Amino acid sequence: MKKNPLRNEGVQSLLASLICIVLGLLLGYVVLLFINPAGAFNAIMAVIKNFFTYSRANLQLKNLGNTLVKTAPLLMCALSVLFCYKVGLFNIGAAGQYVVGSCISLYAALAMGLPWWGCMILAILVGAVYGALVGFLKAYCNVNEVIAGIMLNWIGLYTTNMILSNVKDVASPYTLHLKDYAPAAILPTLGLDKLFNGNSYVSLAIPLSVLIAIALKVLLDMTRFGFELKATGYNKFAAQYSGMAEKRNVILTLAIGGALAALGGAMLYLTDYEQWTCTASSVPGMGFNGIAAAFLGGLNPVGTIFASYFIQHITSGGAYVDKALYSAQISDLISAIIIYLCGFVGFMKLSMKKYFNKRDEQKGAKK
Repeated sequence: MKKNPLRNEGVQSLLASLICIVLGLLLGYVVLLFINPAGAFNAIMAVIKNFFTYSRANLQLKNLGNTLVKTAPLLMCALSVLFCYKVGLFNIGAAGQYVVGSCISLYAALAMGLPWWGCMILAILVGAVYGALVGFLKAYCNVNEVIAGIMLNWIGLYTTNMILSNVKDVASPYTLHLKDYAPAAILPTLGLDKLFNGNSYVSLAIPLSVLIAIALKVLLDMTRFGFELKATGYNKFAAQYSGMAEKRNVILTLAIGGALAALGGAMLYLTDYEQWTCTASSVPGMGFNGIAAAFLGGLNPVGTIFASYFIQHITSGGAYVDKALYSAQISDLISAIIIYLCGFVGFMKLSMKKYFNKRDEQKGAKK
């Protein structure tokens, strides 16, 4: 009997993701219609088109490069959430770990004068420690990782503001430009800037983030270590009974998750694409968007690569909405609606499974 391709796990994940994307865009369009119907269609198309808004190919390439620059850190945050989720842990602290990585990489560059690779290594190590702290509280103090992660997000934010105030511009709240004060800390372009019309922000971070996603896929699906981690997530008591170090695995998992998210922060700020705002009063959305990207990608590292790009694409596309018709916050609102709907991928996938199972039962009853 020929198997229905719609019963395939990968196909269901893809369909669920596409359904959520379409629903998000439709809901965003409805919101635009309520606010100002005259420009609703052009606004939603601007979000979808992003850099294709430009008619010249060189400008399209340059702005595609800008989207990819921010896709790399988003992908790292998504991988952080995904990796921990595979082990039964919800790493909402990825946002704070991303902040800590940004802080350490910038401070190492501007205050310590370290080269880019030194800044990245330091960010990874500090991010791992920050994540391991959540793991320790979970393993030995029975503190839920969500609560510990949220608290550490805010601790990380305000600590970062204090630390980076020592390397900020005197006349503004922004940290100093790396190109002026620490050029050795800027990530190498590897010649990729030439592919994107001289966009110097396009760097090593983009291919490195993709390679890390593939490496995580191999680690989780093809190694004993990955099997142990997933077994701990499925049933920590059974894993403990079979001789696996359950507490160690929890701490190690969150340490790796913290290292990934922190590396994401380094990948953005070591390009000098933007500077940290030392008066920031809210945790950057990059870590939280990583949650949506992980689920939109079907909790698959390879699928998360494409999901991260899509989310960053619509987020960047929101900047092209006509501000004469809509307020400056409308682009964030539309992006937020679409990202919110992306969180329902699991629900859509479960609904499809239930539908096909019910249909199979009906066919069996008829026979």
